[in-house]
Amino acid sequence: MPLLNMVQAINLALNEEMERDDRVVLLGEDVGRDGGVFRITEGLLERFGPERLIDTPLSESTIVGAAIGMAVYGLRPIAEIQFMGFLYAAFDQLFTHAARLRSRSRSRYTCPLVVRTPYGGGIKAPEMHEESTEAFFCHMPGVKVVVPSGPYTAKGLLTAAIRDPDPVLFLEPTRLYRLIREEVPAGDYIVPLGRAQVVREGDDVTLIAWGSMLEWVLKAVGEYSAEVIDLLTLNPFDAETVLASVRKTGRVVIVHEAVKSCGFGAEIAATIAEEAILHLRGPILRVTAPDVTVPLAKLLDHYLPSAERIRAALDEVLRY
Repeated sequence: MPLLNMVQAINLALNEEMERDDRVVLLGEDVGRDGGVFRITEGLLERFGPERLIDTPLSESTIVGAAIGMAVYGLRPIAEIQFMGFLYAAFDQLFTHAARLRSRSRSRYTCPLVVRTPYGGGIKAPEMHEESTEAFFCHMPGVKVVVPSGPYTAKGLLTAAIRDPDPVLFLEPTRLYRLIREEVPAGDYIVPLGRAQVVREGDDVTLIAWGSMLEWVLKAVGEYSAEVIDLLTLNPFDAETVLASVRKTGRVVIVHEAVKSCGFGAEIAATIAEEAILHLRGPILRVTAPDVTVPLAKLLDHYLPSAERIRAALDEVLRY
């Protein structure tokens, strides 16, 4: 199997799904001739033509609104938003329309839409380009929220998302685009939505992460007997796998790069407290960004969680 980075893995998934299903179309700013801001759709215009690779105006509400119409009509649109910070302009379309179409029509209509966007920090970009506000979108019943952590999961999850009958927000960790390479099979495989993966087994503490934070967690655990869970899908998240691990280890550390207050880690912590509190040997700890706006480049390394902060949380919870 070839060693691919995440950009190449996502491009491969798009190629294969567009070849397999002629209902799959891509639309977004510069996705056609320029191949997107990170060149993820490079080469697709030449292969599939301008009717399936649609360069749009600079209007996120138009991109998502048009994609919803395409999905209801029977196509399988993939809308690219250049950065997560620009997705807020399409919040109304996602929340008011895409998320509710199945419920509103009593399942007569579905909205098989994928919205792809880079998200998260680490590339030292300007304001609105390093947002990690996934919790906003997890509060939308009807929209699945998916976050790959590497090239292999990126291809498998995106394939599953494109084939899903309902809207999926596909968050691509910007820092990981070209950082790591993994073996990625060509051809058909999926990573199922809604299922977490135990990427490292351990006995003393459960570490839960997603996206680019998984890399920091794996760097931090070292000699700790820590069980590491890659959540992969945030909404709906795999509570069964999380709770099984917590019942085994009795201690939990949750790591995410979003701010702490009302971050998705709070939902995980609440679920653990409701379902497995008698198995806990210590408090549920969270390693997150501080509750401030994403800073400019010089302060970004101090803002994001680090291996040192993760190890400090592990030491603290293991004292109990």
